[in-house]
Amino acid sequence: MDEIVVSILKMLVAGAICWVNFVIIDTYFGLPEQPGVLGAKTIGEKVRDIGGNIHGGYFMGNIVCSPDASAGTLLASIMNYLMGVEGGLITALLVWIGNRLCADPGYAGTIGALAITAIIFLLKPIIEPKYFVAGMVLAIFTIQGLDHKHASLLLGKIAKKMNRGE
Repeated sequence: MDEIVVSILKMLVAGAICWVNFVIIDTYFGLPEQPGVLGAKTIGEKVRDIGGNIHGGYFMGNIVCSPDASAGTLLASIMNYLMGVEGGLITALLVWIGNRLCADPGYAGTIGALAITAIIFLLKPIIEPKYFVAGMVLAIFTIQGLDHKHASLLLGKIAKKMNRGE
């Protein structure tokens, strides 16, 4: 198989893993339920105003305004690429400090960083850490940059299935 095709497939698989990692963790920690940090309410209301789901909008607003699992997953992917497992652990500590500075009572960012560090460690023989960096950028893009309305509707459905939000 062509090396470029293999690289693209690895990036897409890593992206899907990152997407599931941060969306499930952030939903579990209640990001869709209410705006947890300053600014998240405004984003949620704007998303609702364009026809999106308010709880999906709160999720999106919370990940923009605080170091939740999306930030933890992205930063840990980068640090795993640069430094290995130690980098992922350093990231978890720094994200935990960031949560405390934001007065964020949750631990989604820290758990996201620890979870992706473990996943990258386990999958390293198959998918190198660099693919998780690119994959996480794609994962965030699908939530924050592609289509706010439809992303919020999907996030709202996931939240409802996990008894968060609606």
